[in-house]
Amino acid sequence: MAISTDKQVETTAVYFRRPGRDNTQETLRLAHQRAEELGIKTVLVATSRGDTGLQAVEAFTGFKVVLVSAATGHREANAQDLPAETRALLQAKGATVLTTTHAFAGVNRAIRRRFNTYQISEIMAWTLRIFGHGTKVCCEIALMAADAGLVRTDEDVIAVAGTGKGADTALVLQPAHAQDFFELKVREIICKPRM
Repeated sequence: MAISTDKQVETTAVYFRRPGRDNTQETLRLAHQRAEELGIKTVLVATSRGDTGLQAVEAFTGFKVVLVSAATGHREANAQDLPAETRALLQAKGATVLTTTHAFAGVNRAIRRRFNTYQISEIMAWTLRIFGHGTKVCCEIALMAADAGLVRTDEDVIAVAGTGKGADTALVLQPAHAQDFFELKVREIICKPRM
């Protein structure tokens, strides 16, 4: 329940005792509830193999659902974690599926791997992880979706991600393009692991 005045907004944030996929259904429920309260119509969801994406599509009927998968080659050269048949099913259910370079990786990761030194974007990613892995991923998928033109940078969205498999983090945020990273605004924490 949220209380709003001209000076403040009071809302409840949920902190899970443990991270991980056991929190997926509750994360989606809380995110859906907050989206309805705020009138937000776009939901971004990180999904690697499609399981969380399938659950999100079911949970967010009537919403614009953008599923962001891991980049091709993320784990193995030329391999995509999201099976083609699962991608087709998600799209048939009305979701948009985005597969692109990770905003906090890309060529910076190549430099780390080759020269054994971290670059700015990966340092930024590690800094965001102090709030939890899902928080980092929520910010990252918002950048990726904005750069792909799938979300606007002047409208709030709900972003959902997790620690490992499943979902355990949901944020209300204003996306930004990667080149304008510091314009990204985390408006609210809906839920996250307490860590």
